[in-house]
Amino acid sequence: MCAPPGPGLRDDGGVSSEPDPRASTESVEPSESGEADGATPREPSEQVAAPRQRPRIGPRPLQKPARTETRMKDMLGALLILIPIVLLLVGVTRSCSFAPTGPQIDPNAGPTVDAPARLAEYARISTFPLRVPAVPWRANSTDRGPVEGGGTAVRIGYVTGDGRYLRLVQSDAGEENLLRTEAGSTVPTGEGVTPAAGLSWVTYRAQGGEPFRIATVPNPGSPAPGRLRITGSGNDDEFRTLAEATLRARPIPPGNGAN
Repeated sequence: MCAPPGPGLRDDGGVSSEPDPRASTESVEPSESGEADGATPREPSEQVAAPRQRPRIGPRPLQKPARTETRMKDMLGALLILIPIVLLLVGVTRSCSFAPTGPQIDPNAGPTVDAPARLAEYARISTFPLRVPAVPWRANSTDRGPVEGGGTAVRIGYVTGDGRYLRLVQSDAGEENLLRTEAGSTVPTGEGVTPAAGLSWVTYRAQGGEPFRIATVPNPGSPAPGRLRITGSGNDDEFRTLAEATLRARPIPPGNGAN
């Protein structure tokens, strides 16, 4: 007896295009929920719960600050550095200011000397009388020294009310020697004569420098005349004020001490 033809085979040995009815009965169709038959199907309304996120333990990770916050911190840091520098510069430069006629300084800044007391000491060892002008300015320096070629010079420095500077030099030296000593290596040239306080002041000036004004003044009780020299950044009015105050001052007699 012959066995029935296998699935998908025809009696004549060919392949049948019809499906084998046994195959449909032996296969297991999945359920709509994706599970095999026999399993309990899920209700449509039932959903799988999402897993709960565990709380973070430990420090939070560092975050880069915003660009605006960084810029503000940089600006504040720069200001903290610049403010002390600016205050230092202001303190250094507050005593100076620009002036077309010459340098100016704060009239209240710098040292102060007692010019009458210092000149009284110089007079005790001087061979010529000294004058102490009464001017409304602050004396900030005095000194005494030799003159090249012979003689002695006594100097007083003043700061005027407008912050300019003038120096009065009293000497028993000749005009040329006094000019050479006071001018240093720069040789000034004569510019003419300026009248002030009843005297004729010969004006000298080096290139780009301050004027040197020199006058010859008689010395009471001495046959040899003395020399007065005024120089500095003071203007013409201040020069005349100092010249007149010097000539009005009562001379301090010399002590005829050693120079």
